[in-house]
Amino acid sequence: MFQLDRDLDRAKVANNPEMLSDAAPPVLVDEWQKVPAVWEFIRRKVDAGAPAGSYLLTGSIANSDLDIHSGAGRILRLRMRPLSLAERGLTATPAVSLKALFDAPKPFSLPVRGETAVAYPDYMSEIVASGLPGIRALPEGRRRQMLDSFLDNLLSHEFRQQGIRVRQPQTMLRWLRAYASAVATDAGYTEILDASTAGERDKPALRTTAAYREALGNLWLLDEVPAWVAGGDYHSRLKQTPRHYLADPALAAALLDIDMDMLVGTGAPEGVAATFADKNGNIIGRLFESLLQQSLATYALVNDAKLSYLRTRNGDHEIDFIIQRGRKIIAVEVKMSPVVTDADVRHLAWLRTLLGGRLADALVLNAGNIAYRRPDGVAVIPAALLAA
Repeated sequence: MFQLDRDLDRAKVANNPEMLSDAAPPVLVDEWQKVPAVWEFIRRKVDAGAPAGSYLLTGSIANSDLDIHSGAGRILRLRMRPLSLAERGLTATPAVSLKALFDAPKPFSLPVRGETAVAYPDYMSEIVASGLPGIRALPEGRRRQMLDSFLDNLLSHEFRQQGIRVRQPQTMLRWLRAYASAVATDAGYTEILDASTAGERDKPALRTTAAYREALGNLWLLDEVPAWVAGGDYHSRLKQTPRHYLADPALAAALLDIDMDMLVGTGAPEGVAATFADKNGNIIGRLFESLLQQSLATYALVNDAKLSYLRTRNGDHEIDFIIQRGRKIIAVEVKMSPVVTDADVRHLAWLRTLLGGRLADALVLNAGNIAYRRPDGVAVIPAALLAA
């Protein structure tokens, strides 16, 4: 392992990149972008016959301005995400595999069963605990401090490393909070800007906020899900704007100043949690959806599938997630309630009629305790029981 954010390692590798080929594989080069020549060196080693997996390049910044070869055909780009629910170990053995659902011989044919003790409070705890290993291992009070510090460092240090000067950090922070409040929605960027600068005459230009978005994307903070636009005579009816998510729902909760007490009431004054849920049930549901998006994005990647969402322009049909592998599609709705009604699956039924055999399966992921198939074939799966 060579950690190029350390002065000694950076100086060694910059002056003698051959030491990477002298080390026993696999060789991990962390923060490789601090010595861009490393990319070209490894590309040439691949051309010379280095076996697949010999080198791993990791970095916290996706700097698209580096003057380097694309790495096409030689270097595989993968996004590392915080821990999925399956990786967090909530259940010893998840009962349902996304791969098995895709590989079933016939649509809607895989038996679905299993039980879990994981319930609503546990999912709320996972929202604020974070999927970042170094943060979730800390005591609860320290986690929030670390999340706040992480966000502060973004504005004071990481942006500067990308050559972006934030002249009004508080305006940028308000924009980020407005973005967090729009998590799991397809709100327009103009709406987010207006929400972050309500009552202000001197608003930052859209071009400025576009630069902020690009920088936040390069720092892997944003994890937007594109709209599904997979052709057919219904193509023109589908909305095409992305749906907004942060890389970790714990960051969204921190930006919105939402803690565990507010979500479930543990230790809070009597009535506080109920009042918050009554007034903010929508954001709680969207944070739950954000938690599941984080996991589904990882499960999709493992299965060489793509994650998107579906919504018609007039809003008459909406499905939270579409997972597509080749021609096969799995549709996913997210419901916190352990009880799934016919009304909850009406959009899945519409899509099944539309796609026919292309729809490999339809799922409702929820906070219940039992996995089963409904009489209409829809699989109801507690989120903790699904894995890649």
